[in-house]
Amino acid sequence: MPIRLIVHGGAWSIPDEMDTAHLQGVQRALAEVYPALQAGISALDAVERAVNILEEDPTFDAGRGAFLNDRGEIELDAIIMDGRDLSFGAVAAVQNLLHPVSLAREIMSKTDHSMLVGKGAQAFAKSVGMEELDPTALLTDRELAYYHQIKEDPNFKSHHPFEPLPSDTVGAVAMDQHGHLAAATSTGGTPRKMAGRVGDSPIVGAGAYADNQTGAVSTTGWGESIMKVLLAKTVCDRLEHFSAQEAAKYGIQVLRERGQGYGGLIGINANGEYSFAYNTEKMAWAWVDEAGAFQTRIR
Repeated sequence: MPIRLIVHGGAWSIPDEMDTAHLQGVQRALAEVYPALQAGISALDAVERAVNILEEDPTFDAGRGAFLNDRGEIELDAIIMDGRDLSFGAVAAVQNLLHPVSLAREIMSKTDHSMLVGKGAQAFAKSVGMEELDPTALLTDRELAYYHQIKEDPNFKSHHPFEPLPSDTVGAVAMDQHGHLAAATSTGGTPRKMAGRVGDSPIVGAGAYADNQTGAVSTTGWGESIMKVLLAKTVCDRLEHFSAQEAAKYGIQVLRERGQGYGGLIGINANGEYSFAYNTEKMAWAWVDEAGAFQTRIR
């Protein structure tokens, strides 16, 4: 089977001055993970590692660099899914963790559950030895300044479709040498969101989905609209009868027409064909093409 890896760094009106950082970030994830995928790691390992790299990069709205909620705190959501048996792990509203996607995988592999939130997720993270950081370790000057700019604005809406935002959700989709698929998504959510708000990213079928029989998808964008149409599952279902790119475009059409929303997605079908689509001004994404060359795009 072909070995495939595609990653995204969010879909929105990314400011022009942030383009280079977004492109460098998604390419770095490919450069560090694809050789390991070639050497035989699983698709599940690959998407976790790729998202970890993006979570560490303050360019993106995940882990370090995430948006602040209405209390001035960082709350993180993530999901990881295995296309072999449809198992997944997800976390929501966790704090002070650099790698929420790794906590999601621990939930999937070490508990009888699929999703933990808030204090319960924090306690489980501690029980498996994950380091809880000082809140300032995830905070960037950019996001703190943006929070102070918007925190008292009575007209601000957390999703502002066309407002240039400095960062967005991250995700990865991979196919390994055995043809197994996996997907992962991680986010800090929307700026000035209500404390406790959970968007699409950790919701199975919305923020990500993976099924060896059809394909795997990771999404990004306005979470409330993505949840309405279960964007990742909608695209995966379409992959069974249409090309990867046709399915992706269909998903974005459904998102806009039925969900009245904005966002983007990346995916791989069961034959190893890539897909990507978005209806925002920009989306940052990167993939390894059939010749093994790294490709990056932001519009």
